[in-house]
Amino acid sequence: MAVKTGRLSREEDAVEEALLLWEERERTRAEILALVDSAEASLSHGRGRVITQESMRELAEDVKRRGRARLAVEQSANN
Repeated sequence: MAVKTGRLSREEDAVEEALLLWEERERTRAEILALVDSAEASLSHGRGRVITQESMRELAEDVKRRGRARLAVEQSANN
């Protein structure tokens, strides 16, 4: 389709682009699987964290505080 519409000039270019996209997807998949393996290993060693409504509230407040601090730094740099 890309060759017919003129976006790509040759079928080989379409195949090359498809392979590049596939490789990128496979790299991302491998990274995700490695992260899942790491998380599972961490949990099996007792390094997990109990999630409660209070801990989520604390996390949200921490994220907001850090975001506001970052925004203040960026705004002061722009002034």
